[in-house]
Amino acid sequence: MTRDTPSGSARHGEGEGPAVAVVGGGAVGVTAAADLAARGADVTLYDRGGLGAGSSGRAAGVLYDAYAEDVDAALAARAMERFRALDRSLPGFSFTSCPYVIAVREGDADAEAVPAMVDRMRAHDCAVSLVDPAALADRFPLVTDDLAVAAVADGAGWCDPASYVAAMGERARRAGVAVETDTAVSLAGDGPELRVGAADRPADSGGFDAVVVAAGAHTADLLGGAGIEVPVVPYRVQALTAGLGAGGAASYDGPMVYDATAGAYVRPHPTGLLAGDGTEPVPADPDEYDRTGDDWFVESVSATLRERLAAVGEGGADGADGLRVERAWAGLCTATPDGDPLVGPVGDPADRVFVAAGWQGHGFMRAPATGELVAEGVLASLEGVDADSPESPWIDAFDPDRFDGDEAFDIAEGMSVESRARE
Repeated sequence: MTRDTPSGSARHGEGEGPAVAVVGGGAVGVTAAADLAARGADVTLYDRGGLGAGSSGRAAGVLYDAYAEDVDAALAARAMERFRALDRSLPGFSFTSCPYVIAVREGDADAEAVPAMVDRMRAHDCAVSLVDPAALADRFPLVTDDLAVAAVADGAGWCDPASYVAAMGERARRAGVAVETDTAVSLAGDGPELRVGAADRPADSGGFDAVVVAAGAHTADLLGGAGIEVPVVPYRVQALTAGLGAGGAASYDGPMVYDATAGAYVRPHPTGLLAGDGTEPVPADPDEYDRTGDDWFVESVSATLRERLAAVGEGGADGADGLRVERAWAGLCTATPDGDPLVGPVGDPADRVFVAAGWQGHGFMRAPATGELVAEGVLASLEGVDADSPESPWIDAFDPDRFDGDEAFDIAEGMSVESRARE
């Protein structure tokens, strides 16, 4: 990197676009790279593996805009708008509309928070409504006799995360982004310097005007190499796919469901269904974590599916014919002390290092909006717009400087009713 004047470019002549390095080839990184290039930047995208090889490739692909908090609702609405538009304009990507049910069981204290939560979501023009559990069973193939309250978000949908990353990566290439996969990078020293290649054979960064770190679970380690501390902690989550009916050949054709009491979700999948749970609220090693699904997770989420989905319960008391688990895996999410991400400039503003991390399990579903935000924010910062200026695109609630970087905190589930309902 360099410390030239904000309006100039370290690698180009006057009037040419700034040179920006994006580190991380997940959903946020590829979207930011494509959007930066579309706005005239000269972009190089680096990933230590392949595009989508990290958390994005293991994400669930559940998409909704049902948030109660102002900033989250606005970002989610923009993300959904872009997902729908990309379904028509991004070759290789498809978005499937599908209602999203939030279900809370009898005896769960969270049930009392749902009506107010829905009111606040509706205030943000979200298509969400409270539904009587009996009426819910009439509308969808769900078991609802144990529910205290339910809500349905009709503006939701799902997609295949890997296809989004691949398609957006191809769009980035067509826009002129240089995509460098299987390429390790590091940040070191004052400035700091972006080093490309093996640690014992560093290469000069080529004079980037800005570096965007969207490296997911590796974010803290990467920034730490330059003495920049951020409270972003990776933790392990799990998911599985399964077929329905005799031989597991049938597909699930119901809504997406989040059983808040069980802490499990399900969505349709081309081979049947995809379901998740299995959050481990402890820090995980981003390189050494177990990528296979645990037996306890498979048993737990399978039991929830048998309790909630009529098509599964019909398979028999032991579920032998109703549910056939095909694959179970684990991925990583990232947590922050307050559950909000870090998006914006980090460290000395003159260094022009930017971070986008800490999604608490909601990173993929916000990626189209977050990538756009990063692109607009970086370019505004390079034009000399202060991050705290009213003209800046950066979101105050996501300002990385709200933390010292060395905070100790407990990891909390990001898909809970409590997290959705909070002010």
